[in-house]
Amino acid sequence: MVDQKSTNYHRIAQAIDYIRAHFKDQPSLDDIASAIGISPFHFQRLFTEWAGVSPKKFMQYLSIDYAKQMLKNEHATLLETAYKTGLSGSSRLHDLFVNIEGMTPGEYKNGGEKLTIRYNFADSPFGKILVASTAKGVCQLCFQEDEHQALFNLMKRSPNARYQQMVDKFQQDALFIFQNDWQQLNEIKLHLKGTEFQLKVWQALLTIPTGELTSYGSIAQIMDKPNASRAVGTAIGSNPVAYLIPCHRVIRASGMFGDYKWGHTRKSVIIGWEASKVGS
Repeated sequence: MVDQKSTNYHRIAQAIDYIRAHFKDQPSLDDIASAIGISPFHFQRLFTEWAGVSPKKFMQYLSIDYAKQMLKNEHATLLETAYKTGLSGSSRLHDLFVNIEGMTPGEYKNGGEKLTIRYNFADSPFGKILVASTAKGVCQLCFQEDEHQALFNLMKRSPNARYQQMVDKFQQDALFIFQNDWQQLNEIKLHLKGTEFQLKVWQALLTIPTGELTSYGSIAQIMDKPNASRAVGTAIGSNPVAYLIPCHRVIRASGMFGDYKWGHTRKSVIIGWEASKVGS
């Protein structure tokens, strides 16, 4: 008797090997399906079920990893990188970076060279925080007791940016949130970089009212992607702005609070604190 699971596993393994070997040729769905001997429709469904992403998305990940390695060479041009990655031109490379990395290839290459980031440390009801902003708005807010580690993590995101320790209005507006000034949320300006999917998830988080909780599955439903709970969880874990984008209000469907980028205990405290403030 043929073990269908084993057969499917070997098909997917074969497909992954094929995509790794040929991604520079940017093979079509039909090409890959033909190489492993099944229909394109069946292959698309099977690959997504086993790998967690579509064949196209998997190939994009391989392509962008290769392009990023090329761009680390200061002499590599965007056009050359695009062609050697198998893309038709620099505009395709631009779209790939924006969709996957949330930044242009030029921004990735220069590491934020023309960007000025202001930052400062402050106290909150939930511990010390670092808040950082650009000329467009708050780009990061994180809970971190170790100032040196917090600053290191910030600089790692844009290593060539210019950093100034100072307070600006964007930061002040953001910090008012810890004084129960929830009516001023619309005045807080954010400057976020993320993939299109991440930005949509973060936007969905902003619809969760203070003091209320929802599940990963519910966020996926809001986005009309009911089967994307795992991807939603990954995007929530990538949230660079603690509290302002309320990822702490998302829990598991079982009622368990689940993980939190800034600590499980802190998440529990924040949820309880908000509930008490809303109820008082």
